Amino acid sequence: MNKSRTQVAIIGAGPSGLLLGQLLHKQGISNVILERVTGDYVLGRIRAGILEQGFVNLVREAGVAERMDQEGHVHDGVELCINDQRHRIDLKKLTGGDAVVCYGQTEITLDLMNARKASGQTTVYEAQDVQLHDVKSEQPYVTYTLEGETHRLDCDYIAGCDGFHGVSRQTIPAEVRTEFERVYPFGWLGLLSDTPPVHDELIYSKTDRGFALASQRSSTRSRYYLQVPLTDKVEDWPDDAFWAELKKRLPASVRDKLVTGPSIEKSIAPLRSFVCEPMQYGKLFLVGDAAHIVPPTGAKGLNLAASDVATLYKVMTRVYREGDKDCINQYSDICLRRVWHGERFSWWMTNMMHEYDNLDVNGTDAQTFQRFMESELDYFLNTENGQRVIAEQYVGLPFEDLK
Repeated sequence: MNKSRTQVAIIGAGPSGLLLGQLLHKQGISNVILERVTGDYVLGRIRAGILEQGFVNLVREAGVAERMDQEGHVHDGVELCINDQRHRIDLKKLTGGDAVVCYGQTEITLDLMNARKASGQTTVYEAQDVQLHDVKSEQPYVTYTLEGETHRLDCDYIAGCDGFHGVSRQTIPAEVRTEFERVYPFGWLGLLSDTPPVHDELIYSKTDRGFALASQRSSTRSRYYLQVPLTDKVEDWPDDAFWAELKKRLPASVRDKLVTGPSIEKSIAPLRSFVCEPMQYGKLFLVGDAAHIVPPTGAKGLNLAASDVATLYKVMTRVYREGDKDCINQYSDICLRRVWHGERFSWWMTNMMHEYDNLDVNGTDAQTFQRFMESELDYFLNTENGQRVIAEQYVGLPFEDLK
């Protein structure tokens, strides 16, 4: 068996694992990242692209912000359109200066990969059969196989950044963890294209035909979404059909500006709200999708992962710089407070902006539920206080410091 040692073992080379690794490296804390797939596969995942101010600040602190600052598109506002009536939420004005940055998750991941490689840190790709051991002890370790050989990585702490289906959460005994879940009765059909965005800010559109989102990755690359039944398949939606339906769901004042083109990627994502408590077990810390999933409405998934990273980074820095090991017990509580705020906001936005048709909603018939949501929209979109609530949560609540 091949043996090695590091201070923090990070499971997963997505943006949260890479960002954590880079921040720890800047503090002189050694870390090794284990990833079960190739780097090219990681970069092929088409995911989020809206970064809260807190995430942007972390990337800058990690020293990996040059391209983001040059190419990222700052959004001072976001639009919610209800059956052709457009309401602009002025994020900058309502929050006192905060905004969000449009910069694709793939680009952030690439920047972090390049920075890690340049600094000589270790990332093990295609690590198979990863197993976490003795995480409640003072000497946890990770085993994995690489090219048929078994490896053992001894460490002080383990950061589980390996997503919803990863091994990290499953390492916590079932009787210890409590899992909360809400599965939605529809999905998002997403299309990525090398076409200029239809609008310079995001448009969330609620129509009688269903929800649509006009988003972007850059000035030349767009990302669009349609609410679809869970029974639909990607093959049911050739590009022409997607563009035709999107036009019908966009507000009339912008639909003629829509530039169509071949899809680069197209997929259907089911929507769910999910939280695992606690997010820490012994020397194991769950980060991002390993502990929580949100509907994409409101763009909280990647940003909640970033807040987990910020908290764990503060914990590890205090442990190694001040010798304060008691602070690790704050991790789960601090993270979960912000996670539940993000979960509630995403759930709320999803309920308000989607069509439930004849579906029963948590014991409420669809017609009654629809009236509730119409009242919500009327208040939150037509009063300054309501708009401020949306704006403050959309740009992201402040990261909480350790005590």
